[in-house]
Amino acid sequence: MSLILNIDTATEYASVCICENGKMLGIEKSFEQKDHASFIQPAIKKLFEDIHQKVSAIDAIAVTGGPGSYTGLRVGLATAKGLCYALNKPLIVLNTLEVMGQAAINEFSKQHKSNLQSSTTNYKPQTTNFLFCPMIDARRMEVFTAIYNEKLQTIATPAAVILEENTFSEYLDKGPIIFSGNGSRKFEKIMHHSNAIFSDVQHSAANMITLGEQYFSHNQFADIAYSEPFYLKEFFTPSITRYDKKF
Repeated sequence: MSLILNIDTATEYASVCICENGKMLGIEKSFEQKDHASFIQPAIKKLFEDIHQKVSAIDAIAVTGGPGSYTGLRVGLATAKGLCYALNKPLIVLNTLEVMGQAAINEFSKQHKSNLQSSTTNYKPQTTNFLFCPMIDARRMEVFTAIYNEKLQTIATPAAVILEENTFSEYLDKGPIIFSGNGSRKFEKIMHHSNAIFSDVQHSAANMITLGEQYFSHNQFADIAYSEPFYLKEFFTPSITRYDKKF
């Protein structure tokens, strides 16, 4: 039996949810990226009030540790680590791209099932293996991305990629890829391969449930003291040139 609090503030969309034994009990969402810090604590409080439980009743806390927004990652991880430390609970850190990939896989499975149920007796299920490529906008034409199969197994490891017309062509030539996430919007404008499919599915903390449960059951916990955001790319602070003027 497990009661897990899931926190996701890695992108412009933030959410927190509580699940028990893999079943979601409640979720709170925010679409205001600049308000992640002010959203998260009241949202957690409301969730526990709604299910009539104390925060201390949780068994673990899962958080998206990156890649994603620098500020968003720090907000989420700091909140999760603070609660874990105060409550003496284990910390689970998930890869944001895997959570996004899980969202796309879930949506694809739901649509595929719907097609089967609404089809005629002559309907033939799609036998082609689909790949899933979540993308997080990293400004200009760069994205944080990875490729997964339908079992969320890694086909292309997470990386910062500058998008071009032939990006991922070696995979697209072999079969369809479903692109998702806010970074896929700019890729859609330059990618015209027939196997490129673009989805507007939005991930949330609810898509952390399956992964979080797997981590919990295998005791895959992160070090509360030393866990850091997975930026994937070093944070760059422009140097400041100082001029001493004499008058």
